[in-house]
Amino acid sequence: MSEAKTTQSVQSGEARSSAIMAAGTLVSRFLGFAKTWMLGAALGLGSTINDTFINANNLPNLIFLLVAGGVFNAVLVPQIIKASKAPDRGADYISRLLTLAVLVLLALTALVTLAAPLVIDLTTQGYSEQQKALAVTFAFWCLPQIFFYGLYALLTQVLNAHGAFGPAMWAPILNNLVAIAGLGMFIWILGENIHNPHTLDNWGPTQTFLIAGFSTFGVVAQTAILLIPVFRLRLGLRPRFGWRGVGLGQAAKLSVWTLATAAVGQLAFLYVMRIATIPGAERLRLDNAGDRAAAAVLPGNAVLEVASQLYLLPHSIIALSLATVLFNRMTRASQDGNKAELRDALSHGLRTMAVATVFGALALFALAGPLGMFFSGGEPQDGVMLAQTLTILALSTPFLSANFMMSRVFYANEDARTPLYVQLWLAVIYVVGAFFIQFLPVGQIIYAIAILYTLGNILSVVISVVFLRRLLGHLDGPRIANSYIRMGYAGLGSAVAGAGALWLLGSYRADGFAWSSRPAALVTVVVVGPVMLLAYLVLLRVFHVTELRDLLRPLMGRLGRGAPAPVTGAAPEPTTPARATVSDDTGLIPRISGEFDAASFRAGPALAPQRAAEPAAGISPDAPKNYLPEEDTPGTARGGRFRPQVPLPGRRTYQGDAGQNPYFPTKRNHRK
Repeated sequence: MSEAKTTQSVQSGEARSSAIMAAGTLVSRFLGFAKTWMLGAALGLGSTINDTFINANNLPNLIFLLVAGGVFNAVLVPQIIKASKAPDRGADYISRLLTLAVLVLLALTALVTLAAPLVIDLTTQGYSEQQKALAVTFAFWCLPQIFFYGLYALLTQVLNAHGAFGPAMWAPILNNLVAIAGLGMFIWILGENIHNPHTLDNWGPTQTFLIAGFSTFGVVAQTAILLIPVFRLRLGLRPRFGWRGVGLGQAAKLSVWTLATAAVGQLAFLYVMRIATIPGAERLRLDNAGDRAAAAVLPGNAVLEVASQLYLLPHSIIALSLATVLFNRMTRASQDGNKAELRDALSHGLRTMAVATVFGALALFALAGPLGMFFSGGEPQDGVMLAQTLTILALSTPFLSANFMMSRVFYANEDARTPLYVQLWLAVIYVVGAFFIQFLPVGQIIYAIAILYTLGNILSVVISVVFLRRLLGHLDGPRIANSYIRMGYAGLGSAVAGAGALWLLGSYRADGFAWSSRPAALVTVVVVGPVMLLAYLVLLRVFHVTELRDLLRPLMGRLGRGAPAPVTGAAPEPTTPARATVSDDTGLIPRISGEFDAASFRAGPALAPQRAAEPAAGISPDAPKNYLPEEDTPGTARGGRFRPQVPLPGRRTYQGDAGQNPYFPTKRNHRK
């Protein structure tokens, strides 16, 4: 089989896997936006109640990622992946890890929940006593989600390690459905905010239960449904104690850079979010003072949250899925010391995802008005504030995705130190920027935070390029720039076509069709969106953007057109991953939205068969499989001037057959 055919086969597999992951993410995102729309209808986008709830509901995810998320992905996940290759499929080893993790999660969740008043004090600024009391009540309902987020992450990796990728992809859909049910009952019983305003004065336990309670029930359901496929694995998992020799301490030491990266990113984000609570508190003060006209034009953190969810959509559907799959290709190239292949994988990823992210950025920019009105909860002024925030964020979407793709190169090279350096630069920029933003006029704070994150996205690419040049020499820059420029021309033409369609629909007038109602805004998006997409596709052909084929290949293959011919003699794709992917949420993505992203805890499928043991290397194919690599096995990462070889996690741990660890008091050992 020729090298060209091999490359084509690998890239085709990558594209198919990316499409499957993107499809699951798309359904989940669609329901997530339905939940966001209903939350705006129930509480109002620019309301104090919505701002207070969103801040409290984001805390479980942020605290989990800050305290335990890095540990779970950088330490536990590699152990689970390796243990699954044992003769008992890792049942004994994984049982002990799960037991330890559950106990730690329970303790962490209980501690943080009991400290809810202190947590609210640390993460908000300017709240009145009445608003703070409601925030604490929301926190008591929402903070138990920490336990279920952690358990979800662990169960997902157990399933991934045994080749079951589907359940974790679709479980978040149940989460959204449960939350939507609670919001539906809220609107049915208590009415929409535009007709029956919900304020601190008329808020009660029933409202809290339907909003915060069902939000937590959704997370519980998302986790509980994964127990079914885990039980079907028939691993015999059960509580097991005794963790000496498991190797978590040494693995944690080796993963300290990844853990630090996650912590730095989350701490910086928490500080920025604290500043984002200032406008909501000021709006409440103005309301109480009777100045409702001034209060109505103050955007709060709910506006920033919804804008960020919209802005992250192209990244979540296309770039994240493609980067997760390409990570396996990058890892193989890094292990082989093949810088040319590593550079080609990065170039391919940057150019292919740009087809979607460039269009997504300009489409969000052009459609910001109708989208703002649709998610406004029925108040045009809230829609205007959302649209203004979205236009600031939208154009940095390609930079966000490009930086994420670049970070995969470092992790593929088992270099977790460089991403920390990148994150430190970004954290300094965000914290210093947020510190000065708090002194701006209150009405400008949310817009200034959006500008801060846009600048951060652009600077993150510049910083990553500097480090990548040291690693790869050059980055195929002319080819990447040429593709982006041609896509930019196509995108600008698409935006002009969209602007013309919006003008015909009266979207640039306050009394225009798009601003008349939320259904009208949705119709505007549905009509103008395809016009922009059609113009973009035509212009991509005009400007000879060949990357479009790479993005469309999996779709055409499913329709029976354009699918690559099977390569004779090609080895079948394996059903288990060769290694764990590093969390998508290490902090390298500026965390504008605090919404939990279940995709952060999925491992991408391996796209190349495992290399068989070579007789020349003196390794017998029948050699017993151990839990972990031998202690003296060198790391696969290539050393550099300032970085020695990085060993894989799991050194100085038990290396024998499954079930024979002398530190584990099993019946089998006792009989011997």
